[in-house]
Amino acid sequence: MLNILTIISHNLAFNFQKLTSMFINRFGLILKITFYLLIVTFLFFECKPGKDYSPQALGQRPDPHSFSRPDITAAKHLNLNLKLNFEKKIIEGRVDFTLSLPHGNEFILDNLGLQIDSVFVSAGGQKNTAKFANGITDSILGQPMIIPVDKQTDLVTVYYKTSPEALALQWMDPELTASKKLPFFFTQSQSIFARSWVPCQDGPGIRFTYDATVEVPVGMMAAMSARNPTEKQSSGIYQFKMDIPIPAYLMALAAGDFAFKPIGPRTGVYAEPGVLERAHYEFADLEKMLITAEELYGHYPWGRYDVIVLPSSFPFGGMENPMLTFATPTILVGDRSLTSLLAHELAHSWSGNLVTNSTWNDFWLNEGFTTYFESRIMEQLYGKEYADMLSLLGYQDLQKTLVDYGTDNPLTKLKGNYSNPEDGLSDIAYEKGKIFLRYLEEKYGRPAFDTFLKTYFHQFEFSSMTTEKFRDFLSVHLLNNDSSAIHDVDSWLYGTGMPAFMPSYQVNRFKAVDIFADKWKSGQNPSKAMTTNWSTHEWLHFIRQLPVTMMSDSIKLIDESYSFSKTANAEIRFAWIQFGLESGYRKNIIPSATEFLLHTGRRKFVLPIYENMIKVGFRKEAEELYAQAKSSYHPITRRSIEEAFEEAK
Repeated sequence: MLNILTIISHNLAFNFQKLTSMFINRFGLILKITFYLLIVTFLFFECKPGKDYSPQALGQRPDPHSFSRPDITAAKHLNLNLKLNFEKKIIEGRVDFTLSLPHGNEFILDNLGLQIDSVFVSAGGQKNTAKFANGITDSILGQPMIIPVDKQTDLVTVYYKTSPEALALQWMDPELTASKKLPFFFTQSQSIFARSWVPCQDGPGIRFTYDATVEVPVGMMAAMSARNPTEKQSSGIYQFKMDIPIPAYLMALAAGDFAFKPIGPRTGVYAEPGVLERAHYEFADLEKMLITAEELYGHYPWGRYDVIVLPSSFPFGGMENPMLTFATPTILVGDRSLTSLLAHELAHSWSGNLVTNSTWNDFWLNEGFTTYFESRIMEQLYGKEYADMLSLLGYQDLQKTLVDYGTDNPLTKLKGNYSNPEDGLSDIAYEKGKIFLRYLEEKYGRPAFDTFLKTYFHQFEFSSMTTEKFRDFLSVHLLNNDSSAIHDVDSWLYGTGMPAFMPSYQVNRFKAVDIFADKWKSGQNPSKAMTTNWSTHEWLHFIRQLPVTMMSDSIKLIDESYSFSKTANAEIRFAWIQFGLESGYRKNIIPSATEFLLHTGRRKFVLPIYENMIKVGFRKEAEELYAQAKSSYHPITRRSIEEAFEEAK
């Protein structure tokens, strides 16, 4: 009955005149008026346009960030047919959902700004038009799309179009690409943005397989988080298949002027022609990383592990889309010193893609495990001291985040309770989660902890994990149900701030950096020979040691000596710009910040710079710069920057 009322109210299919005419003829004017009043009252209180009648409106949905109810009806396979329209900047799509049997009487999808053209339901090959209802729109989550089905329905088909403003999608004009010949397109589905380019059950705890046919302009290549082509198709039509069940946030698509080059038997790189050789050189150890990861925690189940280097506007460092990591070009610095990012995304093949956080409130289960695993890969390949340098930089980031948030802030808990899942994208999930696992390793010993992790990945492969389920498994398989140990674990999982624990890092290389920094702080100009063979990580640690109270003349001398304001290394340049803005060098650093923000779109870099420019009195300059640069930023990045401007009013 609720489904029928929803469809009536949302599709305006309630034929008012027919229902009333017979009644009026029989009972006259008084009853006519009474009847109208009853109907209006009923519609006002019970069938308001936009009211959501589905059960999740009563707070029963298993995922607070998804309207879908896979416990009622779930799709086990998606068949996508997509055409990329670069002129209109939309996807014209059709998606067929194969339903799991048995199922309930409604199929609920997440929709964020999609235009739904038509819906069909099929049973045993018999296809019929279906009415559907859209629930109330939430500013963060979008709206539920409710499709009535019966017990025999085995296939649901939705024809739709995306919006040019879809949050997951970036449509890049040729002049914004490296080749400047053809446009470029890519998706970014995490956390809840898959629903802006495919109507779907968009929760990390919901898995399905998919295949796809994608049409792009002739001359372009397409690639997905699936089995991929290695050559361009003259027709512009590409076929894809992902036969391992994945959550919606791991669906990904890119199209542009790029090519493929193998690295090892199971690894390779896609990039624009002018970038491909640089990327191939930078990623030379990719196959070694894959072998090392398998040695640590078991068989790699996804077949191939390839990386595509996207244009500079890609909003993140990397995205762990199965079989095809999306990566930022900011890691191409020529000395292979930033490839820990690849180790991180590869590690997600186990922690995240294989065992997945059930909801975004359990995000630390993806990122804390992965950041720990990344460190283990780097240690195995390059030694403990090198890995510990990276870990210490992460620890420093965490300490800054704790200060910024305040140690009593609920956002510092590992187990989250986010109204917006994007609130969980902080160093808490990554670095506090990693240090918690490092705590367990040091307390119980690496052999025992490695055995636990191997068992964990094997037992829960291709399934979802909550913090509570992890806690229970940990209690049995590592803590031996020790009540005191469980209490300590609870303080990590559910407590704010940071327990009193510092991992045993080897930091000899950073001690040499500290000596070098102390010379600068005391007014000396130390020999450049002290920096011979420094990696990105030593330089970052050096910049972080400089006091913001340092005299501008000394800061200028450092800048002239090491060209930080002009370096092509985005990590170093970002750190220097931030230091410059926070010190008395801020006026001198604005030209470097301007050039950097016009050519870099990674949110990790651009958002803090805009925030800092506002903070130190350059709001007008920041607004003018953003107006000039925003067309090159991904929608996710644009939204974050605009929120920062709004919050700073």
